[in-house]
Amino acid sequence: MNMTKKLTEKLLIGPRLRRLRQTLGLTQARMAQDLDISTSYLNLIERNQRPMSTKVLLKLSDVYDFNMAELSGRGDAALVADLHDVMRDPAIGAGNVSRQDLEDIVGINPEVGRAVLKLYKNYRRAALSGSGMSSTDTPNETSLLAPAARATEAVRSYLQTQKNFFAPIDAAAEALSAALSQSGTGLSTALTLRLKDNHGLSVRVVPVSIMPEMLRYFDRHSKRINISELMPVSGRAFQMAYQIGMLEHRDLIDDIIMEASFDSKEAERLCRTSLANYFAAAVLMPYGQFLKEAESCKYDVELLSHRFSTSFEQTAHRLTTLQKPNARGIPFFFVRIDTAGNVSKRFSAGRFHFSDFGGACPLWNIHDAFQTPESVRTQIIQMPDETTYFSIARTVTRTGGAFGRDPQKLAIALGCDIAYAARLVYADGLKLDAAAPTPIGVNCQLCDRENCRQRAHPPLNRKLTFDERARGMSIFRFES
Repeated sequence: MNMTKKLTEKLLIGPRLRRLRQTLGLTQARMAQDLDISTSYLNLIERNQRPMSTKVLLKLSDVYDFNMAELSGRGDAALVADLHDVMRDPAIGAGNVSRQDLEDIVGINPEVGRAVLKLYKNYRRAALSGSGMSSTDTPNETSLLAPAARATEAVRSYLQTQKNFFAPIDAAAEALSAALSQSGTGLSTALTLRLKDNHGLSVRVVPVSIMPEMLRYFDRHSKRINISELMPVSGRAFQMAYQIGMLEHRDLIDDIIMEASFDSKEAERLCRTSLANYFAAAVLMPYGQFLKEAESCKYDVELLSHRFSTSFEQTAHRLTTLQKPNARGIPFFFVRIDTAGNVSKRFSAGRFHFSDFGGACPLWNIHDAFQTPESVRTQIIQMPDETTYFSIARTVTRTGGAFGRDPQKLAIALGCDIAYAARLVYADGLKLDAAAPTPIGVNCQLCDRENCRQRAHPPLNRKLTFDERARGMSIFRFES
């Protein structure tokens, strides 16, 4: 469903509009004046007694410069999906709560939804902690008990809340990139000179025999940054930019971490590393220039990699951060898995929903990417709630290849709502309206699709049934 069709629907978004007005610190009279409507009409819209017209919505977006999808409720879709997962947990016993009920609650006050989600996660951790379960019982759940796992989830949740966009870091990185470009040398040379001239640090590429298990090491005593010879040129530049971020913008990064209010040192350290990595990516791919090039080449990830001398994964991940309010790119989702299907990184700037546990659906062609290394696969996928997406999948090879040292092979998927697919080079020549999407689920535990050939687990919220006389597509049969 495209945005034009979305705008023709009646939008009863009074509570959201009221929250927006209050956030901006405006009275009804002032907002009505800005929108060229009467105060009484605005009052009726806020009380859901009148729908918002397309004209008023467009005026609102133009005057206050925000994403219309956020006001129309699409920005809360991930929260609704998370709450839906919670209500499907048999331990909660809330099977009669529908997705529409949750959409209504989130529409009125999303903070209530976030509070319920946080309460549920705390309950689950406490329940598992007191259960005496061993690490062999249910690994996906009990892993939440480990401090490292809790820190990872806390940071991942924080990045998701911030839509993986940090304006102060982008501004600092863009300024550094502009300064480096004036040196008249290549980026790697300019970064090396910056470290030498501003910080008295030398950069040395060292043999793998000296650093067999490490890719970068900052030797403060010798004032030297050692980078492994196994790291490609794009990786070396990234590591130098990372170190500059930690040296020159540590206070900026720490201010962001302080505002995040993490409850553990592990989460703070992990977030600091993540934000320094964000800075490094923004130096190599400065926001304004990168967005312009991405739009001009229709988000051709490989072509962008050549233009910015970055890896395919670095480039794809950077595309998920283009969420500046007045200069947004496509709201992508991103996921990375290994050959066993373990999800090591995930983020969604749009509505696409990832579960807190379990892997990715086996019907998603991200798994098939390993069969055709470094070739891009395309697929139109549809979730059980009938939201449809366009995705690409490709393998990437990590640093570390040498005789006797096989590099890590991963697969990444990058995708977006089907409404944006026409803006991607990967959809050229495809009849998007006529193509039949592949039905997938979040993962087997949370998927209600029956007769799935690839089902590995029964859904958590369904009662299993058995018929000794019959064998279906899946060994698991359950009540609808």
